[in-house]
Amino acid sequence: MKEMNVKKLAEQMSLPVIVAPMFIVSRPEMVLESCKAGVVGTFPTLNARTVEELEEWFQKIKGEIEEGRVANPERKIAPWGVNLIVHASNGRYKSDLELIRQYEPPVVITSLGKPVNEVAVVHEYGGLVFSDVITVAHAKKAAEAGVDGLILVCNGAGGHGGTLNPFAFIAEVRQFWDGIIVLAGCLSSGRDIAAAKLLGADFIYMGTRFIATEEAAAKDGYKEMLVNSTANDIIYTDAISGVRGNYLLPSMMNAGLDPTQLKKKEKIEVAKSDSDAKAWKDIWSAGQGVGSIQDVQSVSAVVRSLKEEYEQAIDELKPKQSI
Repeated sequence: MKEMNVKKLAEQMSLPVIVAPMFIVSRPEMVLESCKAGVVGTFPTLNARTVEELEEWFQKIKGEIEEGRVANPERKIAPWGVNLIVHASNGRYKSDLELIRQYEPPVVITSLGKPVNEVAVVHEYGGLVFSDVITVAHAKKAAEAGVDGLILVCNGAGGHGGTLNPFAFIAEVRQFWDGIIVLAGCLSSGRDIAAAKLLGADFIYMGTRFIATEEAAAKDGYKEMLVNSTANDIIYTDAISGVRGNYLLPSMMNAGLDPTQLKKKEKIEVAKSDSDAKAWKDIWSAGQGVGSIQDVQSVSAVVRSLKEEYEQAIDELKPKQSI
């Protein structure tokens, strides 16, 4: 089953990369440019402020991808996907899931909950379900639900990252899981992609690198901060959403927060309420791989660079002929 699903997805991609769904940042333009470049483009359903807007996004993305494949049958246009938060705090869960049923995104990424209902809905139309997990216990629950892939969100990942080392996480998950593994956390270059594949990952999840792109719906100041930051500028805290995540320290300081006086947010707001959205507009998320970002480019240019780096890394691994 794993081999079939991996092959099904990989055949439509030019690089084994899924552009992570990022709050505020990921919108249709970025998704479409990612897919056209041959990597899976995704967005959180809650980035659309209303159910009506979400349906418009679904129509636009699905329509343009289908048109592109008809117009350029030889071109690799990757599938698109959405992220659905299954936590009880998501008041739009039912309506968003119904739109998923109707518009059939090929990839559905679930977060913060056991995705039993989502698996049933997506498998009915032949889509793939991947689940974000930050612990082995979470991975086992998602596996029990029948997902196709586990996204192992490791230490240093942007947003709500985990604390496990990727070597340990993959090794332990592989003891009970033979499905798709997507590795997330500090992956910013083609060489990182090659290393993840060597560890046993089928695909990699890359978010922070794509925030610093022309198509990303991020403020110019956010993109500039990414270019100017290093791993030392990342802080891991639960003070923003009630769930531990990685954020840019300079953005916190610019927002008037004292990093030495942060307190856990009592109410978990993983579904991004209006008040939480305001905070995320001023306090910016990023992963520890931020130091690899040197400039702001188009999505297509980033993918070209990643592909060149990846192919060079793979070539270096090949046995050299003796003279």
